[in-house]
Amino acid sequence: MGMTALQIQVMPESLETDLQKLKNDVNEKITSVGGKINNIKEEPIAFGLKALIVTIAWPEEKDTDLAENTIQGIEGVSSTKIIDYRRAFG
Repeated sequence: MGMTALQIQVMPESLETDLQKLKNDVNEKITSVGGKINNIKEEPIAFGLKALIVTIAWPEEKDTDLAENTIQGIEGVSSTKIIDYRRAFG
């Protein structure tokens, strides 16, 4: 099967959440369920709060809920939302 490009917005629980640790945890967890992190960038939200925008190469045959729920279960994550999903070529 093919691969998809999946983008998930990850909101931390608070301003004090260590974003570098959160990035490492996301990378470890997504890799363990068969995805591959392409990019993680920080996006300012408001009042110093930053969200992580995680871009993942995700197997087409796997449900996207698995990726979202895997990230949601990480300590320090308040919420997740899929913001982009498309078939990847190449």
